[in-house]
Amino acid sequence: MTERLPAVILAGGRATRMGGGDKPLLSLGGQSILSHVIARLAPQCAPIALNANGDATRFAHLGLPVLADTLPDHPGPLAGVLAGLDWAAAQGAAQVVTVAGDTPFFPPDLAVRLQAAQSRAGLALAATEDATGTLRRHPTFGLWPVALRDDLRAALKGGLRKVVLWTDAHGAGTAAFDAREVDPFFNINRPEDLAAAERLLEIVG
Repeated sequence: MTERLPAVILAGGRATRMGGGDKPLLSLGGQSILSHVIARLAPQCAPIALNANGDATRFAHLGLPVLADTLPDHPGPLAGVLAGLDWAAAQGAAQVVTVAGDTPFFPPDLAVRLQAAQSRAGLALAATEDATGTLRRHPTFGLWPVALRDDLRAALKGGLRKVVLWTDAHGAGTAAFDAREVDPFFNINRPEDLAAAERLLEIVG
């Protein structure tokens, strides 16, 4: 039986393609995108925290710990992963799951599948397989070992920004999901994506 792990929702981006602001707080089907993300994640992981920068009180209604990036200048999603690893370490956990705050339809068995696919180092990323068998990785959806947090911190301070360069260096496993009919990792970047998500919500619930 797999262990129930802590998780962090990555919502520290600046949403430039959406015109700025807090993209995960936009409404989808009468609820915030973030509420949909939490509803998918809560049965899989506990406890849950949110990685976001700026005034944390804007998320107070969610009742979740809010973790700011510990490195300056918004160095990307890996900074949110690092914040999550530091938080997980304080919880006494050996690993943490991450999901993106703008992706409301991710699989309900994500955490279990990531654990099953983890490498010897305890690292795994989600991916989708299309009709041609081509895999596309989704590096904000991953399982991350606390033991590598100092390595990640040093890499970020050294200028690393691309997630897969770091995960490949540590031999991450891959949890592959079917995306031939519906892409479970559809993310909302632009206003037209939000309209598409409203239609997708009717299909996947």
